[in-house]
Amino acid sequence: MSDLISLTINGKVVEAKSDETILNTARANDIFIPALCYLTRCSPTLACRLCLVEADGKQIYACNAKVKEGMNVVTSTANIEKERRAIMEVYDVNHPLQCGVCDQSGECELQNYTLYMKLDSQSYSIKDVPRPTQHWGVMNYDPGLCIVCEKCVTVCKDMIGSNALSTVKRGSEPIDKYYKDEMPKDAYSMWNKLNKSLIGFEEDNCTDCGECISVCPVGALVSNDFQYKSNAWELTRIPAANPHSSDCAYMYYETKHTSIEDSSPKIYRVTNEHHYSTLNGAARFAYDFENKAQGKDEKAFNEAIEAFKKAESIKFNSYITNEEALLLQKIAQKTGAKLVNKDAFRFKRFLENYSLTSGSSLYSSTLKDVHDSNFVISVGAYLKSDLPSARYALNNSVIMNKGAALYFHPVQDPVIEKIGKRGKTTEFIYHKPNVESSILYLILHLFAKDLPLEVQEFIDSKKEQRVKTVVETKKEQVVELIKDEETKEEKEVKKLVTTKEEKQVEFEYIKFLDDIQKDETLLELIELLREKKDKFSLIIGEDLIHNENYETLGKLCGLIDKYTAFDVVILPPQTNSLGVSLICDNLYEKESGFTLGYNEKADFELSALGEADLDIPALNQQEGTFTNIDKKVIPTNAALDYKAYVLNDLANRLLEVDVDYTIEYTKELPEDKGFSAIDFDRLPNYFGNNRSEYRGYDLREFETKTKLELKKDESLALEAEENEIIIYKANPINQFNEFTAIAHEFKENLQSGIFFSKSLFEKLQLEEKQELIVEVGTVQRKLKAYCEKQIEGEIALVSTFEKELDTKVFFENSRYAKATVKKA
Repeated sequence: MSDLISLTINGKVVEAKSDETILNTARANDIFIPALCYLTRCSPTLACRLCLVEADGKQIYACNAKVKEGMNVVTSTANIEKERRAIMEVYDVNHPLQCGVCDQSGECELQNYTLYMKLDSQSYSIKDVPRPTQHWGVMNYDPGLCIVCEKCVTVCKDMIGSNALSTVKRGSEPIDKYYKDEMPKDAYSMWNKLNKSLIGFEEDNCTDCGECISVCPVGALVSNDFQYKSNAWELTRIPAANPHSSDCAYMYYETKHTSIEDSSPKIYRVTNEHHYSTLNGAARFAYDFENKAQGKDEKAFNEAIEAFKKAESIKFNSYITNEEALLLQKIAQKTGAKLVNKDAFRFKRFLENYSLTSGSSLYSSTLKDVHDSNFVISVGAYLKSDLPSARYALNNSVIMNKGAALYFHPVQDPVIEKIGKRGKTTEFIYHKPNVESSILYLILHLFAKDLPLEVQEFIDSKKEQRVKTVVETKKEQVVELIKDEETKEEKEVKKLVTTKEEKQVEFEYIKFLDDIQKDETLLELIELLREKKDKFSLIIGEDLIHNENYETLGKLCGLIDKYTAFDVVILPPQTNSLGVSLICDNLYEKESGFTLGYNEKADFELSALGEADLDIPALNQQEGTFTNIDKKVIPTNAALDYKAYVLNDLANRLLEVDVDYTIEYTKELPEDKGFSAIDFDRLPNYFGNNRSEYRGYDLREFETKTKLELKKDESLALEAEENEIIIYKANPINQFNEFTAIAHEFKENLQSGIFFSKSLFEKLQLEEKQELIVEVGTVQRKLKAYCEKQIEGEIALVSTFEKELDTKVFFENSRYAKATVKKA
């Protein structure tokens, strides 16, 4: 742990952690130091060199210089200002003067710094070379505008972990040697690098998150969908939360009128505060999923009232606000209907079993804790698609904290393997499905202390003494007689001789390794990786939550939380799984009788997709709160108007109340479940310069009664029989639900069906988009086949984000299933 130290910046005495940089310390204390290339939470690139400061009389770079006790820092001197001005002049050499049409104009850092430093002349020049624009997936790259600050490269490596971007050489004329002697040193070095470099792109590594667009300080990287659509200053920024996944990351919907003829607001793009919060591709690009219902259908409204009154089941998912969940709870209590939400039901029962052994109502960790850890294990989470922000946190902990990570999963993932260096900082353990309990027992065996006797006895029963052959290398000193050719005299010469010797060594083996098809070398590697690590995080994913063995798995996770140094974070599968599981008391997994569906298929449907018996607003048309993975209740705001009925209108009639707005229920969220009685309009929603998050409030946690009663189930790996394959419930990257599917940026290349690795695709002799009959038990569906470059191995992925495809029926009891696949 770092200690607090004291230093002085511009005469102001400040405190900082001993491992903090001067730049971050200055920012936390509202002291401005210019920096074009630095990203909070990432490693410094030293590309721009504008953050030059004087510390104890010596010029250093604030972005990578650590603070010291008693240090005296001055952020501006005559020489520093001379260097900074020269650097800005270099950045402006040959930079196109197209600010009037550049998408970054108005929020361009190069533009801002040029004006801030009052550049009114240019001292340098060099012949430029052609640099044509390039189209990269969801974005366009303009090398002519690029200042090679390397922010995009850094965020892709340090935060996202895709390593899809890098600096590459470009042809250009060398800088005249005259400048080397005439220019300030830093400005010349920066110009020399800038003149030789561009950004290169590896498409197969990219996950279309768009974070590189967000961090670009100029107009070099732009969403190809947004380019030339609007000037930045015309847009209204509406703070909101990611509606598609449980990170609920902070973001802005940016809106203005649709056209000259149509004054109604339209979302033009989504942006984020990239120094503090990272977005996945769904949040950034799947923003236009609003319900375009134009008026109130009174007949449909009355029919919905009657449907609620006679419904035996109200079926819904967790892509809703806390307030909507509370209203459905109140309506169900009034009508006697049962609430059916498979996702929240499974999450709730898993968390209840976790609490039986951990002694706490909630899991112990957050994504921020994962970011701050230096030893992370992920079990049962397909991080790339399930929750990209969890992958970012794992990657960031390895890269920035010099940490280590273990990734356990059945699906081989070359994207995840970009994190760290295999065998040195990371290890990827691919295993058969349904052996997760053995993995958790292995973690207890390696890391737990003072376990309950019955648990320890079970683990001990899996130990046995084995013998292995090891080769020992020995160095022995030998004496040789060497005869001198001239004198013919013999003299003794001492030499070290290396010998190898085989010997039998007895060691302790643990049989849990058999289930994951590894040997004792894995234990040796884990021991090596954990050396000198002091902050541990365990990520638990949906494979354990949606599992027939959920009771044992939940209790084992609770034991890890209580008896090891690991803090545990459980990934909620949908945006508000945690909130719904807490708010709704009597959740069920299966519906019965007449069913009313809220964004779900049913006998009577209310839907934000604009295709139901009664229209309701989408999440970008609502104010309300989510309960995110970090156990925070955070606000989101409506970006677009909605002119039809909302759930609150129905609740007013059914509950016989008169409440104007849904957010009036924010203060009524159940306090006995950890919520606080705070009005929606009093919820904070910002980040501080010290990187503290002031968004909503933290859920309160409660102590719970513990009860072990642990079934010591043996792991039974799921094995495909002849003519069968294993299928796995997983959506393509950035597809989470029906709403991401209708977003216009994803529609053109929409892929839904069954996805095979290249080797399995070729083995089954398939063709792209070929129709297949996929059968699990007595259930079959006709699905299109796709070759997926970003997976490997023998397990196929089946998407579930399209409601009409109804592939969720394959996965009633588990996230895996054995299937037969035939060509249609």
